[in-house]
Amino acid sequence: MIRLTNLADYAVVVMTAAARAPGERLSAARVAEVTAIPAPTVAKLMGTLARGGLLVASRGVAGGFCLVRPASEISVAAIVEAVDGPIALTHCAGGDASDCAIEGQCGVRGHWGPINAAVRAALAAVSLADLIKPAATARLASALPADEVHA
Repeated sequence: MIRLTNLADYAVVVMTAAARAPGERLSAARVAEVTAIPAPTVAKLMGTLARGGLLVASRGVAGGFCLVRPASEISVAAIVEAVDGPIALTHCAGGDASDCAIEGQCGVRGHWGPINAAVRAALAAVSLADLIKPAATARLASALPADEVHA
């Protein structure tokens, strides 16, 4: 099973909360309230997402966080990468040092690059705007050919 880290999953939820309030400055406390994610985790994630260029923070009485770009221009891949780094399904494919016992004899290692690229492309194809649509609409749109979705 391929799974996102809890922080990446929560980051997507935090970003959808921001996308549902375009132009509004949201505090970490407010996002925690609407998402049921603990406030310290939300605060940490909002800081990480701001450093990743997805949220902008402003201080003061009217301060808070808001999206840097429209939700349609922010992909799930960008959110995941802001929190977890480059998308890689195995340790050896991530470019980091690996402690894999079969690394020297592995016949699969060279194939992970295209697989990682395909997974990243799939996540990049889903925008934050897609995620805030009702689920039934999103399922229907993905089931129809592209020319029927916009008809």
